[in-house]
Amino acid sequence: MTGELYGGIDNLEVLADATRYNRFLANTVVKAGKECTTAVDFGAGTGLLAAAIRERGLGVACVEPDPRLQRILADQGFEVYADLEAVADESQDFIYSLNVLEHIEDDQEAIAALFSKLKPGGRLFLYVPAFDLLFSSMDRKIGHYRRYRRGGLVTIARRAGFSIEYTAYADSLGFFATLLYKFIGSRRGDISPASVRLYDRFVFPLSRSLDRLGLSRLFGKNLMVLVRREFTARPVPESRPSGC
Repeated sequence: MTGELYGGIDNLEVLADATRYNRFLANTVVKAGKECTTAVDFGAGTGLLAAAIRERGLGVACVEPDPRLQRILADQGFEVYADLEAVADESQDFIYSLNVLEHIEDDQEAIAALFSKLKPGGRLFLYVPAFDLLFSSMDRKIGHYRRYRRGGLVTIARRAGFSIEYTAYADSLGFFATLLYKFIGSRRGDISPASVRLYDRFVFPLSRSLDRLGLSRLFGKNLMVLVRREFTARPVPESRPSGC
């Protein structure tokens, strides 16, 4: 992935105005990290969410293949890796990836590579777009290969060796908003800044309330999965087990 240029930077800039949505993502990542003090952001983009997560007390290093975005991240003081190979094997307690896996053609290989970077006991949090039914011009514009269903992503994670701790859909009302966009939205895949602000202010809070009432078990615009690399052997008695 080294040196790849991302074609959806303008959409990332528009989504920076989705303050409630971004707050939800940052809080969800920190909660998934539990007692961890450091994390790797796989596909950090402009660093908007990495910065928000760092503000919440979690030290973040970033993996980002786009040279333009690497410079933006470095200017914000992040340690930046051009690809995952630069991260040492079995060195991380927690890795998260937000809306990135769908950009990778061989997602099974990517999940296996992420597994190799975690210590035994380490966790991986994935947040991806859900349901191929919702695939639209926006997905095409920003280079998505797919959207995900719960069972498909769980299968990929288990094949890589992970055990599953938690799965849920997110943003139940966003499912219908995305379906509407598919039929009447921009053919070029553009996002209206005014629509993003309106949705974030009025619709997203209601959507999250409905998620908590149980709709997240059924559907949503996104899917989130927390998985764990289990210990393959009993830890040495004198040493403290890795993981958090």
